[in-house]
Amino acid sequence: MSPDLDAVTFGEAMAMFMACEPGPLHEVTTFERGLAGAETNVAVGLARLGHRSGWIGRVGADPFGTYALETLRAEGVDTGAATVDDTAPTGFQLKGLSLGGDPEVRYFRAGSAGSRLAASEAADACIASARHLHLTGIPLALSPSTRAFALRALEVARAHGATVSFDPNIRPTLWTSEAELIEWTNAVASRADWVLPGRAEGLLLTGRDSADGIADFYLALGASRVAVKDGAAGASLHTAGGRWDHAGFRVSVVDTVGAGDGFAAGFISALLDGLDDASALERASAVGALATTHRGDRDGLPTREQLAAFTAAATLAPAP
Repeated sequence: MSPDLDAVTFGEAMAMFMACEPGPLHEVTTFERGLAGAETNVAVGLARLGHRSGWIGRVGADPFGTYALETLRAEGVDTGAATVDDTAPTGFQLKGLSLGGDPEVRYFRAGSAGSRLAASEAADACIASARHLHLTGIPLALSPSTRAFALRALEVARAHGATVSFDPNIRPTLWTSEAELIEWTNAVASRADWVLPGRAEGLLLTGRDSADGIADFYLALGASRVAVKDGAAGASLHTAGGRWDHAGFRVSVVDTVGAGDGFAAGFISALLDGLDDASALERASAVGALATTHRGDRDGLPTREQLAAFTAAATLAPAP
């Protein structure tokens, strides 16, 4: 494990089987393997942009688990604090072939090794070594163990002066009730520096339907920056000092899964680099847009050179 990381994140890694032909998943006969997991996408996105990133998780002692760890290491992500479970399997998912929108996805993750992630000295040391901690709402919903890990991670990051970003990344089917979802998601958001909700998520979590209203809610809870993502309408960044807007970039959308993870990676990268708020929003929007141009969740995440070439040539998306 590296003695110092720019950013660390944690969550569940899953094998992903992407349909190679259109149609409902039960009719598909051929699939291509990939790696899934919102937090792994962010870790890979940061590594490709030249940052020292780490991922903490738990995988099974099985081919899927080996594949997940080897793939992350090949991307330059530090997995020194990840653990292997001899008694629980690595989860997986099936993903339909998208024709430019949201694909059909079915998860097989109940009782997975990832849902057994628990605090450890190695995890604490990894988090303590990082300048920044990124977390999502998914571990809050997976199990009491992963929820406890998230709270512990926040404590360790705060104790060592790291900044914290939080993407709600709502998965309603993982929660027992909407009230529980809202309570826990907002409780963790209140302890983050940067909150990154989608507009639809923000409506559910705050009851407010405008970007300004959603941002004001989280700024009042203590966030210093709130970036509200609004799909084809672009995104906005809000602080106590003002608002910045970005219309988004014009791209040929192949698959929208992973766009929010790309946005998070770009946003964190920019602020780690010391860029101003407008530039952070632009980088986040660019990485998020590029993430939609490939089938795999992480395949479109750019290197720094690819990002520079894209932003130099790209045009803004038209108003929806």
